[in-house]
Amino acid sequence: MLDLGRLRALHAVAVHGTVGAAAAALGYTPSAVSQQIAKLERETRTTLLERQGRGVRLTDEAHQLAATAEKLLSIVEEAEVRLEERRGLPAGRLSIGCFASAARGLMPRALAELAVRHPSLDARLTEVDPHVSIDLVARGVIDLAVAHDWDIAPLPTPPGVEQAVIGDDLCDVLVPREHPLAARATVRREELADERWITQPPGTVCHDWLIQTLRATGYEPHIVHQAEENHTQVALVAAGLGIAMVPRLGRGTLPPEVTPVRLDPMPRRRLHALWRTGAARRPAISETVRTLRELWPRVASSTG
Repeated sequence: MLDLGRLRALHAVAVHGTVGAAAAALGYTPSAVSQQIAKLERETRTTLLERQGRGVRLTDEAHQLAATAEKLLSIVEEAEVRLEERRGLPAGRLSIGCFASAARGLMPRALAELAVRHPSLDARLTEVDPHVSIDLVARGVIDLAVAHDWDIAPLPTPPGVEQAVIGDDLCDVLVPREHPLAARATVRREELADERWITQPPGTVCHDWLIQTLRATGYEPHIVHQAEENHTQVALVAAGLGIAMVPRLGRGTLPPEVTPVRLDPMPRRRLHALWRTGAARRPAISETVRTLRELWPRVASSTG
């Protein structure tokens, strides 16, 4: 009989692409995942992973087994949902995928409150890009995602995934303290045509929003620096190297060399919680979503 834990390890490698990424998602070490798959190879008398450069690739047999594992894990999830629903209390493991600034500014307080209220709930967090987390929810790799979108780029929700709004996160233009705009209370987008921009790399939600929004005003933004972390963008602004559009959530206290200026109209991104429709009855899901929505006003007020 095939071991479910080993099938879960193989499925995670198939989804995440590497042993290291699968280990991070499962909360294991890479060596533990490799050992699980090695045991599965012995059980099935089949080669599942082959070396490819510095990484590995799944064999055709491994892809077939991973597809079967996905079905089995879905059945197990349904059984767990029914048991938890019957008990009526949040319990068991809950895997949560969340984008960086919410992982820093929202989730620590939410996870702490859940731990106090529901000690039988084992909630585990993984930091992941918003679009990736939605796909992971749809595929059953994680139970819940906290993602965000912008007004000009609504969050795509695949079939079988439900969502609830957590709240709106406001954004400011950050400028160096000696910048001419630092003395302004507000600034319009059209006034930023000649500025040097610091933003996230292409393909990220924030980068795409900035490009589309500024192009809509009739000019191409002059991007000089790209950094994934908001804290890095703030440091670049503090050094006088450009301006940045940075959300308030998870931003932290700004250094004295940086001044926030309100943009008119003020940009905002909307935070969502997403989960599979089949898991909607699970108390762990409903209680976590309720906690996030109740906590948001306090978090938002502290970032202003």
